Amino acid sequence: MTLGVSFLALLALAACGAEPGSGSGSGKGSGGEGVQSDVPVTGVAWSVDSLTVGGKRTEAPEGARLEIDPKGRVTAGFGCNHISADARVEGDRITVGEPVSTQMACEEEIEKFEKAATGAMGGELTAKLSGRKLTLTTEGGDTIALSEVKAAGLVGTRWAVTTLVSGETATSVPADLPKERVPHLTLSADGAVQGGSGCNIFRGRATVKGSTIVFGPVAGTLKMCPEAEMEVERAVLAALKGPTTYTIEGSTLTVTADDGKGIGATATPPGAEDSSQRD
Repeated sequence: MTLGVSFLALLALAACGAEPGSGSGSGKGSGGEGVQSDVPVTGVAWSVDSLTVGGKRTEAPEGARLEIDPKGRVTAGFGCNHISADARVEGDRITVGEPVSTQMACEEEIEKFEKAATGAMGGELTAKLSGRKLTLTTEGGDTIALSEVKAAGLVGTRWAVTTLVSGETATSVPADLPKERVPHLTLSADGAVQGGSGCNIFRGRATVKGSTIVFGPVAGTLKMCPEAEMEVERAVLAALKGPTTYTIEGSTLTVTADDGKGIGATATPPGAEDSSQRD
């Protein structure tokens, strides 16, 4: 969708080697024109930092990101829906094609940000790159600020769960959970998986192959916690059961089970975990 353009904008800005331009959602061909770039065109992830509309700056939801695949298809997310679009890049100007989005029910604040970002990204955009920071500016002067993110590795990363998915509905993990109760998981190279599910600590085995993770039975502590924490725990454990598929976009991990239950998680910086719930 609109965010996808931001990535392509970057490609047009850094001049060096030639790279074929992506297709346009409006149906226009690339006309053989190339994008001059000295940065990787594919596999680079961007986190969305903020959106400024009408002079009012709004912080982006945690995990908001965008990326482009080798075929020039842009994917983006603001913490709820998954968005994709084609875009046409000419110099530092970008025009976005018709976006395609899932239609999951989102929390009110996230939905507001998503709609505002969609509006800001419409029409022609100007891109400006400064180091690892990218700014997209609309004709009306509204801006979207982004930062380059190094993709996290599945194994060895401590993933903090931020989103719970059930079919077409996505909800955020309650912000008022005690820090030591924020669910998380870590997969090890030896096939072990361990973490916290919202109340209890669990351990088990997981087999990673391609884009799939098969979770075996888990064992854990048997404490009882307030109902809000127990609800989170049930949702997390339901998602980490049996065969699942996963994707990593920058610092965001998505795991989805065959029955549509899933989680979204963010890579935790080393040393940031709470000492009261170390695995």
